[in-house]
Amino acid sequence: MMSKFNSRPTMGDPRTPMVIFTGQSHPSFANDVCSHVGVKMGDIIVRNISSTETEVKLQESIRGKEVYIIQSGSKRVNNDIFEMLTMIYACRTSSAGKIVAVLPYLPYSKQCRMRRRACITSKLLAKLICNAGVNHIITMDLHQREIHGFFDCSVDNLRSSPFLLQYILDNIPNYRDSVMVARHPSSTRQVSSYAERLRVNFAVIHGELKEEEEEEVDGRTSPPPTPMVTPSNSAGSGISSNFFCSFPTPIPPYQQKVKPSLSLVGSVQNKIAIILDDNID
Repeated sequence: MMSKFNSRPTMGDPRTPMVIFTGQSHPSFANDVCSHVGVKMGDIIVRNISSTETEVKLQESIRGKEVYIIQSGSKRVNNDIFEMLTMIYACRTSSAGKIVAVLPYLPYSKQCRMRRRACITSKLLAKLICNAGVNHIITMDLHQREIHGFFDCSVDNLRSSPFLLQYILDNIPNYRDSVMVARHPSSTRQVSSYAERLRVNFAVIHGELKEEEEEEVDGRTSPPPTPMVTPSNSAGSGISSNFFCSFPTPIPPYQQKVKPSLSLVGSVQNKIAIILDDNID
């Protein structure tokens, strides 16, 4: 007979040190997760007070427990981010054993490269999440795999392709007559992977000015100013007043890219076109 001291708590058991909290981004999704794993939703108050500030109040003890915070990006993406940061910090100051942030869609994941004179906002968000006190990140289909390196904690980047493929098989009876379409050439590899699994053809939309192409126009190719020492600014510098310095050959100006006309590489005539992209904006 197994002793009661050796029995292990199962999922859904009140003794299980596991708590699930959610913000205001997708409460219905969080409720579905709780129903699937058999855990009651944690008691927490997340609201915006009259001054539009975010207020978070824990209504139960989480000391030493494993806390999962479910929050994703929605139309109020900046408010969702600060809600998540406040919830993480509230759990950290309440002595949670481990804090896991579940982000089905990681906001700002598209801003992960230097483009023109913009900043890498995705790295800033990663630093904010880690500094708030999170121990682990669970997300899906990051825009670029290199985003893993922005975090100082472990990251699980799950794939949605098995679920999307199964959805196509279950809801499109004549999926054999479909064509997978890549919105821009950079997503050709992902689209071809879907097409190979479904055993269908794929096409590529070419001509859109995707943002990844703009990273080359970041100001580093701009011609530098011509240095010149004039008598007015050479006093006291030890340089002769009649010394002038300039580049012997002028640097040619940067040639801007010309947006090509929109075209489709491949045939979708009389086919079901399934457009695949990781961000809908």
